[in-house]
Amino acid sequence: MNRTLKVALLCGLAMTVASCGTVRNALPFGLGGQKEDVAKATEGQRISILEFEQQLAPSAALSGRDFFLPGPQAATAWTQPGGNAENSIEHVIAAQNFSIGWKRDIGVGSSRTRQVMAPVVADDGKIFVLDGEAGVTAVDAGTGAILWKASVKVDERDRGRRFMGIGLGGGGSVGGGFGGGVAVSGGKVFVSSGYRSMTALDAATGSEVWRTSVEVPIHGAPTVSGQRVFVIDVDNQLVAFNVSTGKQDWSYRGITEPARIMRASSPAVSGDTVIAPFSSGELVALRASNGQPVWQEVLSRTSRTSALSEIRDIAGRPVISRGFVYAISQSGVLQSMDIRSGQAKWSLPVAGVNAPLPVGDVVYVVSKAGELTVVNRDTGQVYWTRDLNEGRVRKEGGILGFGKRTVRPVWSGPILASNRLVLVNSDGEAVAFDPKTGAQQSSIKLGAAAFVAPSAYNGALYVLTDKGELVSIR
Repeated sequence: MNRTLKVALLCGLAMTVASCGTVRNALPFGLGGQKEDVAKATEGQRISILEFEQQLAPSAALSGRDFFLPGPQAATAWTQPGGNAENSIEHVIAAQNFSIGWKRDIGVGSSRTRQVMAPVVADDGKIFVLDGEAGVTAVDAGTGAILWKASVKVDERDRGRRFMGIGLGGGGSVGGGFGGGVAVSGGKVFVSSGYRSMTALDAATGSEVWRTSVEVPIHGAPTVSGQRVFVIDVDNQLVAFNVSTGKQDWSYRGITEPARIMRASSPAVSGDTVIAPFSSGELVALRASNGQPVWQEVLSRTSRTSALSEIRDIAGRPVISRGFVYAISQSGVLQSMDIRSGQAKWSLPVAGVNAPLPVGDVVYVVSKAGELTVVNRDTGQVYWTRDLNEGRVRKEGGILGFGKRTVRPVWSGPILASNRLVLVNSDGEAVAFDPKTGAQQSSIKLGAAAFVAPSAYNGALYVLTDKGELVSIR
């Protein structure tokens, strides 16, 4: 099964959706049907309203107008899944030649029962990665040499298998404990794990500093800020751990929603405010010091009372930039909100699973349909939209020419690096686009599908492929 279809759904929901063409066409990544397969509206035929609502038209007022992008800055650290605690890195100096420097096998790749999900982090000359079976590897950023390996995997039998299930809510996970992520701060590598643990490793040696067991798997990546490391478990509980001791400081539980996209999203933190994304479509602001809620928004365009509603997961990291929070949901809401009050500045009908990229005057966003859109940061008006899959859509499978399926690459990113907008895709490409026009500039083959957005460090981009290979792009 294609990795993009590996979405944890409630069993009843999956069975029901399979019988309904209208809803099936609105599922993530084209699950159950492709966009061009939807019939034109004629008498007696039903078509999805969502498909028409999600068409974004460029603003006539912005036609032909330029926008400001800041110059690139050196990325001397990439300590969090989103670069920093706010998940906000605008423009980096990286991959100026846009060619592969080296590749290294760092561990176990994705399969039916495990997933490579964790973004790459870097600091002090080292790259830190998490493979598909909770193996942590430290790599020399310059040469690609393996410095140390560690594992936070545990034998579930030793825990008495207190929980049973397949990764829905608090009921365990496929293959025992896939998912999680890494962050680095203060000489420690913090590792969240589907094996129901939060662990701190020594960044220099990989030796274990502390390990704290939790009741349910953690599929999200951690964010470190100050004296706390924040993670969200599969029961939609945000947990704050003390970075020195591993002791749990506080927790906050959102609405339980088992249906989710398998991506390692992570909170954003600015000062004493932590922004937590949940699979229910909730975006909650809390006090980082004590977990008290400040405001809440629901980024959902479908009814919570309908069993056929789309998945509402906020699978992309929320981004804090210039006093505003930018977030996008799988169910079709891209929104800019004031960080103090949560009041929406603007909202657009875009469905996506990647973090938005606010930079300069604009916000870049990639929809789940594979469209790259540039939005005015202040007004929410659209400059332009580009179909990233133009020329890449193909037919595969079938027997004797019958039953072929339409395949569109799935995209992850973007990152703005040395005046290129870089994304990776499920076809195993890293592709550079002109950030002002959207025109494709160049592409390179990674050797395997990539579902994790690139990270930048010391002049290079780093991509972790689905087969567990770390690629340095120079």
